[in-house]
Amino acid sequence: MENAERKNRFAALLIMISIAVGCLIALPLLFSGCSNGINQPNKPTAGEEPEQPIELNIFCVGDIMVHRSQIASQYDSSTGRYDYTNNYKYVKDYISQADLALCNVETTFAGKPYSGFPAFCAPDELADALKDTGFDVAFTSNNHMMDRGGAGMKRTLEILRSKGFVTAGSRMNNQEDRFSMTEVKGIKIGVVSYTYETPTGGKGTALNGTNISSENAELINSFSYETLDQDLAEIQKTCEAAKAAGAELVILYYHWGEEYQTSANQWQKYIAQRSVNNMDVDMIFASHPHVLQEMEYLKNEATGKTVPVFYSMGNFISNQRTETLNNRYTEEGIIAKVNLKYMKSQGKVTDISMSAVPTWVEKYEAGGRPVYEIIPLDDDLHKNETLSVSGHLFRAQKALEDANGILKTN
Repeated sequence: MENAERKNRFAALLIMISIAVGCLIALPLLFSGCSNGINQPNKPTAGEEPEQPIELNIFCVGDIMVHRSQIASQYDSSTGRYDYTNNYKYVKDYISQADLALCNVETTFAGKPYSGFPAFCAPDELADALKDTGFDVAFTSNNHMMDRGGAGMKRTLEILRSKGFVTAGSRMNNQEDRFSMTEVKGIKIGVVSYTYETPTGGKGTALNGTNISSENAELINSFSYETLDQDLAEIQKTCEAAKAAGAELVILYYHWGEEYQTSANQWQKYIAQRSVNNMDVDMIFASHPHVLQEMEYLKNEATGKTVPVFYSMGNFISNQRTETLNNRYTEEGIIAKVNLKYMKSQGKVTDISMSAVPTWVEKYEAGGRPVYEIIPLDDDLHKNETLSVSGHLFRAQKALEDANGILKTN
């Protein structure tokens, strides 16, 4: 009997211990919000603000060129230095509004002697002026990037980077990526930039009709119309590499097209659609024709993703104009603008739009030398002080008419 009582008390004790252990296990599950042993995310507290999209304004301009007369006009004999800041005084307010501003630097910074066409080399002070204007990214892939050879191409990168620019389109060595990366408002942005090559019949790589060494060819981003599909596949790999490195947005720049043609040709259209379909890019900027061409939205044929495309942003500044080429369209450019909303939690653009501010290159005489200034063709055009002095308001107004006739979105 005594043994039976002991057994009953022992059994009761085991039951009590089991209950206690079960409670200890259950308590943390209850307090952590666990259900069926699966962690659930905490629900937003009452009154918590929903996620807001991040808004970005991305601006880009076309060809920044420095012809011989532009070198002479910016020299200050009292200091022995060059100063290009006045060229951009009217557009600085626009560029500084951008969250990210990009430009095509169609010259080299190879050091003295300075020269214009056909082998461009500008004073280093031009880079200072561009930075002061508010530009963040400099495209270096264009048909004049090797005008002073491999050494000139590398010094151009050194100068631009020393001024704080992100550079895209060429690299110092094979260890550097073919894409560039920057970050704006917490969003990582990949920048991919390529230029067209001169046809060679499959015999090496050439720019502007001049063959370059295989070592230098490895350091530049270029494509050939002779091997276009193959090269587009390589450009796709570069875009994919940028994504793999963490890019949440990808900007693609092409130096392409036919000079002085105010409409995009079939190859530009083909490349643009292939890029939109296969490369998961978010916008395409382009230049080289030295005149404006149309802009349009293209859709990824599989996903429906909308991508703004600017086929040619024209000349932002140069000495190409009516007086030198008998072509007023070379005086015209744009500040290309892409406004977007990016939802961080979804990892995608939820809204995107494109627009442009037309610009015109003013050139007039003062103090016995030419003065160059970029005029925004906006609502304040008729009040522009320079145009009042030069008497060129009618030319700027004609440039605005030209731009409105060429630029159109579908």
